This record gives sequence, C-alpha cells and structure tokens, in this order.
Amino acid sequence: MQETMIKPKVTIGLDKVRGEGFKQFKDKKIGLVLNHTSLTSDLVFSLNLFKKHLKEGLEVVFTPEHGLLGDVADGVKVQSYFDKVFRVQVYSLYGETYEPPADVLQDLDALVYDIQDIGVRWYTYISTLYYVIRASGKADTPVYVLDRPNPVTGVHLEGPILDLNFKSFVGIADIPVRYGLTCGELALYYNERFSFGAELHVIKISGWDRKMWFDETGLLWVPPSPNIPSLDAAIVYLGTCIFEGTNLSEGRGTVKPFEYIGAPWLKWRKVLDYLGGPKLPGALLRPVTFTPLASKHKNEKCYGFQVHVYDRETFKPLKAALKLLEAIKNTHEDDFQWRCSKNVCWIDKLLGTDQVRKRMDSGEKVDEYYWELQRGLDAYWEKASKILLY
Repeated sequence: MQETMIKPKVTIGLDKVRGEGFKQFKDKKIGLVLNHTSLTSDLVFSLNLFKKHLKEGLEVVFTPEHGLLGDVADGVKVQSYFDKVFRVQVYSLYGETYEPPADVLQDLDALVYDIQDIGVRWYTYISTLYYVIRASGKADTPVYVLDRPNPVTGVHLEGPILDLNFKSFVGIADIPVRYGLTCGELALYYNERFSFGAELHVIKISGWDRKMWFDETGLLWVPPSPNIPSLDAAIVYLGTCIFEGTNLSEGRGTVKPFEYIGAPWLKWRKVLDYLGGPKLPGALLRPVTFTPLASKHKNEKCYGFQVHVYDRETFKPLKAALKLLEAIKNTHEDDFQWRCSKNVCWIDKLLGTDQVRKRMDSGEKVDEYYWELQRGLDAYWEKASKILLY
C-alpha cells in the first residue's frame, strides 16, 4: 500500500485487498457492487483500482439507490447505462430491478460488494446487499463483501423487529431498526437466515472494536447519501427518519437534514410544554426556524426543533423521535397527518409494524408501549452472535 498521511486505527476490507495486490481477483471476471463510498482510507475510488489491477477482468458495475456517484436524490429511480468516464457498463439495482440479472451473474467468476452503510434497517443499501446475496446464491456465483465498520457501533440495538408482513425495500428483513452488525456480518446473517446458499467470503476489517463510533476509527467521513452529511446526522437519522411518514419536514433541503424537524404550523411552546421541557434522554431540543429548498414544505418557513445529541451512549434515537412525534401529533391534531397511499402508511413500512401508528392514534403514550417494541432483541442477538466476526 502506498504511503499516506492518513493512518486510521481501523483497516477496512478494501485496504486489505489493495495491500495484497488484488490477488483474490486475478484472472477472474468480476462484477463490482459499489458507489461513491467505495474508497480506500486515503480516498482512492475502488473502481479505478479494480480497473487498473484487473485490466479486462472488470466486467460490470452494479449500483444502489443514489447511483454510482451518490448524487441522485432519494427515491429517484436510476437507469442502467454505459459510463463514458469510467468506461464500464453500469447496471442499476434501483431502477427496473433490485437484483443483479441472472444472465449477467452467470458470466462472472465473482461479485464484489463494497458500500458503506449506517447501521439502520431502513437504509436501502442493506436491501441491495440482501438481493446481491440472494442472486449470488441462485447463480452459484461467489460473492466477496469488503467489510466496513458500523458507524453507530456494533453494540447498540433498538427495535422493533420488522414483521415480514411489512417487508419492503425500506425494511427487507426481520431485524431491528438498529441492528448492530457490519455489512459483512449482515451478509452472513442474510445468507444463514434466508438459506440463500451463496458462496460468501468476507474480507474482514482489523482494529475495529464493536464499541467504536465512526469518529473513533480514524477513517474519514464521506457522506453515504445526499442527506446524511455527517455522523451527527446519521445518529439522529436512526430515529427521525420516521418523520418521512408524516406531513412534517424532516429537514431535507436544509443544512441539517434529519436534525431539523418542523412544519409551518408547528408551535414550539405547545410541544415543549407537552414534553415538560427540551430534554430527551441524551439529547436536547432547540427551537429553530428553517426554509427547505427541496422536499416537503419547499420554500415555506418552518418552525421546529434541532435535535442536539450530547450523550450518544445513552441516546435512543427511535425512542426520542417517537416521543417528539407523539408531542407534535397530540398538540397539533388539526394540522398533523400521516403520509398514506392506497391504505399503506409510510411509517408502517419504516417501523415494520402498524402498531405504533395505531397506538398513537388511540391516544397511548410512547412510554407505555416502547418496551414492547424491544421484544425480540435478545432472541435476535442470540442468532446474530453466531455469525459475529469481531
């Protein structure tokens, strides 16, 4: 590996492959599953490295939501194309299909997956991983996952476990909202849990402790998607993403996506009075105004809160978001709405259950049923512990 000023505590899978001269993939026809986060610790794009070392061996590239360079907005379908800059065929796994085509896989000697996720079930990169492992098992094509740290540690969990009746691309498996695994471990879990039968190889990271947060790894933060610009945003996103299922802005189109929550009709004092003040476990709410330049309430002045996390070890993102949601809903009954279409509510997909929405609608308080949302975590972790790599 070339000398660099970057000397992280953690060595990621891609750095190991580079350090070994890509020996695992010599003289093989390879397909890469990657995006803009597939970088070495000194920010060299893996696509360039694989093209350099494999010459004609790099056959195709597969990309998740947000596209190859991570510049496509959330929810926007991406078409497959030939990339003239990188001179490679790019198959979108967030367009006409979620799964790599069988006829393409059968011509490959191996698939390589290298994408940084953020450790939460509704982040769609892990749904792409699910379909990659499934397709590899069907096609009998070996798959290599170049592992990366879970940015929000590998020890903290938060439910609920997804009910498979609510399975979707923002909830692909019956795992908790915050599932505590690296992408390599999650690939192993999928392969075992769903009997995909893939020949799966994980290039492990080294130097990583499960208690590490991303800013303790020495690695540089690269926004994994357009609205997760920082680790702070990633931490609160583990909870505040549920506001996507409402008519409140979750801060998209602002400088603080997912840290800002609000609406033109929100009244600060009502919410704070309901909560008994600005304090949530491990966090404080600060009243703010903001004007989104995109998404919900575009160009409208919104009143709301920024979630400031001061103790991330005790902060429970989903519980905090649910309590804030309860307070806003119960103090703004004439304005608040769920986002639903054809009898399907988006928050049910995100949470993997309709019970939270129904219990909020019935007047129950989060503190009365939050513990029920954590049912199944012990059983889940008992299963997951059998595939842990670190």
